[in-house]
Amino acid sequence: MNSSRRTFLGLGAVSAAGNLALTGSLASAGVSSPKSAAPSGMKLSLAAYSFNRLFARRGTPQQIESAEMTLEKFIRYCAEQGLGATELTGYYFPQQVTTEYLLSLRRKTHRLGLDISGTAIGNDFCVAPGEARDRQLQECRDWIDYAAVMGAPVIRIFAGKVPKGESEKVALKRCIEGIRQSLAYAATRGVFLALENHGGITATPDQMMRIIDGVGDHPWFGVNFDSGNFRTDDPYRDLARIAPLAINAQIKVSIQDAERNRQEADLSRVIGILREADYRGYVTLEFEEKNPLDEIPRYLDKLRDLI
Repeated sequence: MNSSRRTFLGLGAVSAAGNLALTGSLASAGVSSPKSAAPSGMKLSLAAYSFNRLFARRGTPQQIESAEMTLEKFIRYCAEQGLGATELTGYYFPQQVTTEYLLSLRRKTHRLGLDISGTAIGNDFCVAPGEARDRQLQECRDWIDYAAVMGAPVIRIFAGKVPKGESEKVALKRCIEGIRQSLAYAATRGVFLALENHGGITATPDQMMRIIDGVGDHPWFGVNFDSGNFRTDDPYRDLARIAPLAINAQIKVSIQDAERNRQEADLSRVIGILREADYRGYVTLEFEEKNPLDEIPRYLDKLRDLI
């Protein structure tokens, strides 16, 4: 991987260089490196998407207040699980998002001892110029503002998919332009944009890197490492390729290969990939299996042990 991509990590890159220098000096003195004993710097969070089936979606006839799960209930659940952070997915906010509502979430999380580790939108920057594209870009700017008000440091963004009848080359160019435009605004609000490996034109690490190289080094841009989204011949190998660029990490408990064979994820291996990349940030469980209320606590315990 091009080492210049490490500049996305800022402090992480400096830290890694410092660790190498320290390792060398200690080794020459006959002392083993302290790196393995040092705290990982990873912090555990939970994504609201883990309860996707229990939430009312924005814009649906169902009233959010009457849904089995609401953001307010979810925040309290995260506190009850002993977490230090919560990820508030954009899909479950009210249709009309007000500053007062955002501040109420910020107040509630802080009073319960939680950070808002990030939020997420379902954008598509590959759509053709016109009203639909303008809406995509405006939605991203809106969520940058929302994140800033809530104190959420990062927004998970998608690249999108190739429109019917068009080429990936054209879609790639539009995506890069959309990310650049969005980053120009995100930088003014102090919010990171993290590109997720999420199918479409980010289905493989090669596709991811074409976008990242096209955007160029930017202090407010990086990767949203999703451990369950590469469906290639070796997902773990490909996760290791994007891990050095991660500024946010979402962990799924299952993984699929190129043949869509689904199996339980090796969480120890996934966390090891992040640790090897010197990732220091939120590790967010995004649970997509059945029985979330029963299963999530034990997976949180597993991740606690690993990080």
